[in-house]
Amino acid sequence: MKNIIGSLIRQFIFWVFFFALARAVFLLYYLKIAIDGKMGFGEIVSVFWYSLRLDVVAASYIILFPFVLLLVQSLYSPRWLNHINKIYTLIFLLVYSLITITEVGIYDEWKTKLPAKALMYLNHPDEIYNSSPTGTFFLLVIILILMVAVGFYLYKRIFYSDLIKIKRNWILTLLFLIITPGFILIGLRGGVQQIPIVQSNSYFSKHNFLNIAATNSGYNFLHSYYENHRNFGKNPFIFFPQDEAKVTVKKLFEVEKDTTLSFLTTERPNIILFIMESWSADLFETLGGIEGITPEVKKMGQDGIFFTNMWANGTRSEQGMASIFSGFPAHPISSITIQPDKYRQLPSMVHILKEQDYFTSFYFGGQLIYGNIKGYVYFNEFDRVTEIYDFDNNIPQGKLCVHDEFVFERQLSEVSEDHQPFFSAIFSSSTHSPYDMPMNIKDFLDDKFDNLYVNSAYYADSCIGDYIRKARSKDWYDNTLFIIIADHSRETYRHWSYFSSDYHKIFMLFYGNVIKEEFRGTILSKFGSQVDLSATLLSQLNLDSKEFEWSKNLMNPYSQDFASVAFEEGIGWITPYGKFFYDKRSTRYYDLELPKSYKEQTIKDGKSFLQVIFQQYMDY
Repeated sequence: MKNIIGSLIRQFIFWVFFFALARAVFLLYYLKIAIDGKMGFGEIVSVFWYSLRLDVVAASYIILFPFVLLLVQSLYSPRWLNHINKIYTLIFLLVYSLITITEVGIYDEWKTKLPAKALMYLNHPDEIYNSSPTGTFFLLVIILILMVAVGFYLYKRIFYSDLIKIKRNWILTLLFLIITPGFILIGLRGGVQQIPIVQSNSYFSKHNFLNIAATNSGYNFLHSYYENHRNFGKNPFIFFPQDEAKVTVKKLFEVEKDTTLSFLTTERPNIILFIMESWSADLFETLGGIEGITPEVKKMGQDGIFFTNMWANGTRSEQGMASIFSGFPAHPISSITIQPDKYRQLPSMVHILKEQDYFTSFYFGGQLIYGNIKGYVYFNEFDRVTEIYDFDNNIPQGKLCVHDEFVFERQLSEVSEDHQPFFSAIFSSSTHSPYDMPMNIKDFLDDKFDNLYVNSAYYADSCIGDYIRKARSKDWYDNTLFIIIADHSRETYRHWSYFSSDYHKIFMLFYGNVIKEEFRGTILSKFGSQVDLSATLLSQLNLDSKEFEWSKNLMNPYSQDFASVAFEEGIGWITPYGKFFYDKRSTRYYDLELPKSYKEQTIKDGKSFLQVIFQQYMDY
């Protein structure tokens, strides 16, 4: 019986040890983040201490089956039962290592643990390969193999011994059956305290990177999966009575006067919309970025209408699409674009333009299947949808997409043959990793990866500039409004905190000869996001935008100033008089800058917004 008890204890210790090993892999891989963030050695080491309780919980779940197996072996111990134990352990080693390595791969862009919604990308596993540099991909595969191999070797060599010819003792077996589950239950709860522990028990640092590292990856993933399904029955973001929250949100969209500053020379211009992948405000000198990254867009801004207080409403491309075309805000946990039964209830700016006899088209150099963008694009009923499969094989391509210059060139050629007015959206791809644009790399920055991102923006900017120069020779140019906006932001060479307004800041630009002279060169400081494009544009076209209930007309001086940012477990709320980011999972506020006189109401506004939008998403 000592062998039975000892085996269970050793297996438990093994998993706690392996979790620490996986955590070390994550920390070492992103050591530069810790160094750049000036995180002290003691604070980094503290990750392993603060992670222990959640690791105990995860280990307790994993040893449930070995406990049952050992209970059987205390009475019946053939050699093949040992093989079952080893196979079980090997499977869990592989699963946990895969979760860890996936987190290593996505953290640079997502800045989160692996969420349950990531499962939807497993339908297209080639995205994982195509979205990362080849060297990085194979490095992660090698680390995965090493983690599994080293873990299994140590398990067999140190932590596990085959159990054979166990002497039966019915009394000790009964005691093992009665007492051991009690200890396992305590482990599953993370202690004897009244409330079981959750992920936030591992949070200890002002650096979210360290909190993420301290959170057990397996536990977090299962919790995310559970919450994702449970929340479809109950809104997890209930802060106030629902009627009260609705009243608060309604007031946010009230305007003293329903008017608009009309900047167009015609009500029916052609419209070309550039949706720029991961374009952060840090790419623009006008917004404090390094000089020379986007010179072409800078020149356009001097003759257009430049919106300087814009924030990305979400963190993923599929969220950006629903924000832009349907004026529907991004929300935590999931994306509405992956659920056809829900997004079919959204309004569509494209539908309204088609009713006005606009010919509509959508261009992308990659595969639209990711995040179910293709399904959502087809819901919008674009007259022409062009993606990577529609390009000849001899067209130069990168690892992920056809290069922007060739996508822009094709769109320019085809749109010139379309009937007017037309609405054409071009979704860029250059600024999505692996940044394999066809150009000589410039030395904007010393850091290799930051410099690649900046160069990709420089390339995309040059493609826009070249497009505009060629478009000037077309007969439709003088009657065309050009719009540039990002699908979302991302981490830049500034390395802002993920829970900060600076991280998520973007911009929007209206440009073209169709803009009245008195508005050219205008810089607008209204606060908004991609959600507000629908109401703003439709109002310029003198079209009804009432069904876009979440969209504000930014050209109405009386519209209220605010922007929302949705992330995995909460919301960011930005206004002219203050801001905050709230993480529901950890019940923490970040980037909290609010004067006392505005604090209570502003926080209520942001939380009410999150509560109501998520409820509407659930109700769809």
